[in-house]
Amino acid sequence: MGIKTADIAVYPVSVFNSGNKSFWFGSLERILEHHPFLEHPHKQLFYMLLFVEKANGSVIIDNATIRLDEAKVICIKPNSVFSLDINRTARGFAICFTESFFSLRYNNNVLYQFSFLKKNAESYVRLTLKQTERWNNILQLMQEETSAEQKGVEKVLRSYLNILLYDLDRKFHKHAAAEKVNSKDEKIILFEKLLEENYTAQKTPSFYAKRLHITTNYLNKLCHDYRGVTGGELIRKRITIEAQRLLHYTSLSVAEVAYKLGFESPSYFITFFKKNTGTTPEYFRKSNH
Repeated sequence: MGIKTADIAVYPVSVFNSGNKSFWFGSLERILEHHPFLEHPHKQLFYMLLFVEKANGSVIIDNATIRLDEAKVICIKPNSVFSLDINRTARGFAICFTESFFSLRYNNNVLYQFSFLKKNAESYVRLTLKQTERWNNILQLMQEETSAEQKGVEKVLRSYLNILLYDLDRKFHKHAAAEKVNSKDEKIILFEKLLEENYTAQKTPSFYAKRLHITTNYLNKLCHDYRGVTGGELIRKRITIEAQRLLHYTSLSVAEVAYKLGFESPSYFITFFKKNTGTTPEYFRKSNH
């Protein structure tokens, strides 16, 4: 049982390693000794995949208990209340990543398309012996990559992560019942399509609500129900991801990035970027090269 406090603690990826704000990879062996906060109920601002090859204990996600035994993969989504009870000699790995880490290379909507990342999806799947071996092979390569510190390490890690996510998606699809797309699903999909087409020019939820023939309040409710955030937050996240891509992959100046993304002035863009990432565009660019 975790310690009850007035507020549920919320942690970013940097809680594992202060040098990286978007990705962490580590062994499950003695993980609670190295990161004792995991033992107490808390929220995380990132996705966590637990590849459990063999362990004793349990994972609690929003009051649902998952027993740890033989090979399985457990997905902890951002803002779920999560705690971990695991033996010291457990075999397996934890992969922690933010949406922006993945989206820096891949389209921002791809994460939403993975069935196991949807709000009401099951939190884990069991792995066969063959699947366990496959995951072990890829995770060993990821471990070597994180240790080698060679050029392009984040790009390689994203590629391995993409393979694992698609592998999981196939596994989940086999177990998931066929889902009928309802009108609410369609509204969210259409909103994300409109956002992709208009985010540099239209930055307010009211524009998209009008195009969808619904109220802004209803759009926010749909976004919160299906994506866990408001419409405004989705818009800001999309702009932020594109800003990070431009800063990382192009030689455009901060001012040029600002105007390309439809900001009235560089100073307004810098304020926006810092508010949504916790750092300045210049610092982000330097720390990601």
